[in-house]
Amino acid sequence: MSTDDTTDESTANENAEGESKCGAADAEATAGTESKCGGASSASTDESSSSCGATTDDSTDEKVGSTVEDFDADPGSLTAVGLGPGQPEGMTARAREALLDAEHVVGYTTYTELLPDEITESADEVYDTPMCGEVSRTEEAIDRALAGNDVAIIGSGDPNVYALAGLALEIAESKGATASMLDFDVVPGVPAAQSCAARLGAPLVNDTVSISLSDHLTDMPTIESRLHAAAKEGFTIAIYNPWSRKRRDNYEKCCEILLEHRAPETPVGVVRGAGREDERVEIVELRELPELGETELVDMTTTLLVGNEDTYVWDDRMVTPRGYESKYDY
Repeated sequence: MSTDDTTDESTANENAEGESKCGAADAEATAGTESKCGGASSASTDESSSSCGATTDDSTDEKVGSTVEDFDADPGSLTAVGLGPGQPEGMTARAREALLDAEHVVGYTTYTELLPDEITESADEVYDTPMCGEVSRTEEAIDRALAGNDVAIIGSGDPNVYALAGLALEIAESKGATASMLDFDVVPGVPAAQSCAARLGAPLVNDTVSISLSDHLTDMPTIESRLHAAAKEGFTIAIYNPWSRKRRDNYEKCCEILLEHRAPETPVGVVRGAGREDERVEIVELRELPELGETELVDMTTTLLVGNEDTYVWDDRMVTPRGYESKYDY
């Protein structure tokens, strides 16, 4: 999945003396409040209610804490790497190569735990933060790159789909750096919608809109407006992160909007934990979707693929016609 989906403890990889391992000029940062490379860190143990629906540490809301002037080394490289659906064999060869070449790997705890042993063992350091630490860990990755290291920041799916590639460029700019200075690169991965579609048959071969229901950066009225437009115009709809404890109302409203514009028998593909050991795949009718909200099938690791008016189920596979039948005889 391309969005954070569980709460884990952060492992800051600090040594006993609290010294920097990446060569930043301000290496004597106070543990728990500043980056090992000069920026804000997420190592604080103080917990509070997060705006993204999880319990996380206060420091995830800190502003950028360093600039390019704080580093006395020649900048290294920063590569945003998409892991794909989750299992090692779902990772592209280019992604594997980029991670094996990286000195430091930075990511959300759940995603670092998906990495093959060969990658974690080859890295000098693996730095991870819990859910909602997007800003702090992205800044940590940039700080390590500015300190002269070759750094990979990872996410599931693709770095440009509800992920951190854009945030990395924004933070680099705020530090007075440039993409070329950091030797910034993006290694694409298979997005959740595509990996889930592959488990369901062929539901996405026509126009598709992707919407995240638990996007804490977007207000619900805007999400509702997008849902109305996508459902009304007849797009196949991929719904990311449909359910969280803090956002039950979002899911219920989503089901209401979909049923307003789509027939109750519209096929919906439900894929939970795509590519992981606990993967579950089901095809249901839209009318059944509301009652699935309180079940284990629908959570933050689930992706819903809502068919358009032409989507049908054949031999337990979802099929969305592309339109060939209107032009060719077969």
